[in-house]
Amino acid sequence: MTSEQARQIGRLFDTLAPEYDSVGVEFFGPIASSLVTALAPRAGERWLDMGCGRGAVLLRAAPVLGDRGLAVGTDISAGMLEACHDAVHRAGLTNVALHQDDAQAPSLPAVPGGFHAIASSAVVFFLPDPAAALSAWLPLAAPGGRLGITTFAELDPRWQALDRLFDPYLPVDMLDARTTGAAGPFASDDGVEELVAGAGWAEVRTVSDEVEVRFASPEHWRRFSMSTGQRRMWALVPDDERQSVVDRAFAQLSADSAADGSTTYWQRFRHTLAVRP
Repeated sequence: MTSEQARQIGRLFDTLAPEYDSVGVEFFGPIASSLVTALAPRAGERWLDMGCGRGAVLLRAAPVLGDRGLAVGTDISAGMLEACHDAVHRAGLTNVALHQDDAQAPSLPAVPGGFHAIASSAVVFFLPDPAAALSAWLPLAAPGGRLGITTFAELDPRWQALDRLFDPYLPVDMLDARTTGAAGPFASDDGVEELVAGAGWAEVRTVSDEVEVRFASPEHWRRFSMSTGQRRMWALVPDDERQSVVDRAFAQLSADSAADGSTTYWQRFRHTLAVRP
């Protein structure tokens, strides 16, 4: 049964779907490309993408899997799945299937032989019980099937300072450090590896990577932040204080900018890889 927390996340991403990963900022795409490379798709394989969003992983893996392969994407957000369906159609991919499902407790029917790879990019830390979810994914993989989950590591301190502008307005549940990797199992490579191993996966290891994120202007950063989960943070800022947050953010972005007015920050991330015993 889908939890209320999961339904809230679904509604948030339904709202974000029209602009998510489509405002001209290279962020989720490069991260997905890195995850697909780490999982090394092969022609004819069956892939499952948990929390597929608009299809960043699927659109990169499916062409390699080919006509004999299968790429299945699940997401709790109907809006994200609709956007993903459109992207798959535009790409002319015929080996992709999409299902609305809860990554915390998937109800996806078993695929004969199981999936050769299960991918999940920037999703696991949103789940109420990541360890239970990772355990629930295990039977969906073929024996020896590969797992790859992506979580965030260190963030450019200047970008981190921007995010902290929202802290005074956030309730306790939104100060959960899992998404930032500031505490808990998501604070280190070892912590995530222990989480995955504890869920029954084997041969657990970490591959690290980094993406440079360029905002053409302070307004470009604002559009990006409104197209991600940070939109919920904006909604919690009182109307009479929102302009002050904008002004302080724009002042910092301008101070950090290059001669052309753009600002570039970095985000490190990790792929935790494993196999089903």
